[in-house]
Amino acid sequence: MRRPHRPPGRLLSAVLVLVVLGGALSACRDDAESAPPSPAAHPAPDVLHGLERALTRRAAAVRRGDAQAFESGLAAGRPAFLREQRTWFANVAQLPLARFGYDLDRSTLVRDGKDYWVVVGRRMQLDGYDDRPVTAPDRFRFTPGHRPGRYLLASTTDPAWERAHHVQAQPWDAGPVQVREGYGVLGIFDEGSIGSARAIVSSTESAIGSVAAAVPYSWPHSVVVYAPSDTDFLTSLEGVPGDDPASLDAVAFSVASAPGGPVAATRVVLNPRMLDRGAPERDRLIRHEVTHVAVGRHDDRAPVWLSEGIAELVSVQPMAPQDRLVPEAAVRQARAGVEDLPEDATFNDAESGVHYAVAWWACQYVAEAFGDGALWDLLDAMDQPGADPDRILEERLGLTSQDLAGKAGRMIEATFGPDEIGARRQRS
Repeated sequence: MRRPHRPPGRLLSAVLVLVVLGGALSACRDDAESAPPSPAAHPAPDVLHGLERALTRRAAAVRRGDAQAFESGLAAGRPAFLREQRTWFANVAQLPLARFGYDLDRSTLVRDGKDYWVVVGRRMQLDGYDDRPVTAPDRFRFTPGHRPGRYLLASTTDPAWERAHHVQAQPWDAGPVQVREGYGVLGIFDEGSIGSARAIVSSTESAIGSVAAAVPYSWPHSVVVYAPSDTDFLTSLEGVPGDDPASLDAVAFSVASAPGGPVAATRVVLNPRMLDRGAPERDRLIRHEVTHVAVGRHDDRAPVWLSEGIAELVSVQPMAPQDRLVPEAAVRQARAGVEDLPEDATFNDAESGVHYAVAWWACQYVAEAFGDGALWDLLDAMDQPGADPDRILEERLGLTSQDLAGKAGRMIEATFGPDEIGARRQRS
């Protein structure tokens, strides 16, 4: 499954969404239900300086892994908030941080009694995984400390503001995580999924090698994989194919360096049901998603059938031919005749299994008839602004989309029809 659907165009590995990351942690209920604060009228410079110093101390404590200094910046008398902050600190301490810091937006300062709310941008770059720092906006609340000019953090969440600004908590923001790292792999697990960590990390390491051998583009040969035991993060993604995140086995999603900014990384999240699947099925799925990571933005404007077909084709290469399966519905459709390639808008509907199979075998035909390079040439040509995929197919391959769909269907029927399946069973 590729990444969520992208704004103007289609930015995805199932269709791309630039995800706005946020540092949302649950705070005390009275923070969320307090009376609406009023803007601070010409706040004294020492207030802004005090808040900036508080954020500077917090960032330094995180970078040093200094729990005592970190907790000294928190308001007292809030046990639930303290527990959540300790969990967050323990989570982030496991991450390979190349950069970490905060930026305070002075124009957003709002006074609420003796306290202040302000929008803060958290800058975080995962070493070896993010091309650049990712700035995640959120709204923090500060309260005066015992010493003049010193402010303590009292809340890191404002639910109404987060909903209005589409802030999305990452796994390390939302609850305890367990981090495991392999060669080019950063795996994010939790207590319920940590038992699968070795298998997932190993599978992803192998996938990186397989995909690197197949994909001609330059990419860092590294990937962050979220493998939680629940679907909370998966279902929080916006614009996913089919609009039903829980139905997806996995999604590759893009992370923006800032809201509306360039992409800093493409990450993968697995549906918890994949943790217990057999190794061949799980490994194939991970190779598919890693292919989307490697292709990156080279398929932003290309039709979904091409980007998904390429990912499927790459994902099955390490498998024995008899293990490369398609759904029975795809075989039935092939017998009835495949009239055209799947459309973007309906690719991930109830017939998605058929669409993936047709896309795969359309790419399989192109690779066998014209060579692997023809697929990447098609992708590059179709990814250009204003490109007409049908015209490009005809000019480069002498095929209409209906021609290619028909050839894909006939290959599926020949490969997976009753006679061929019986012959496979006898050979095995």
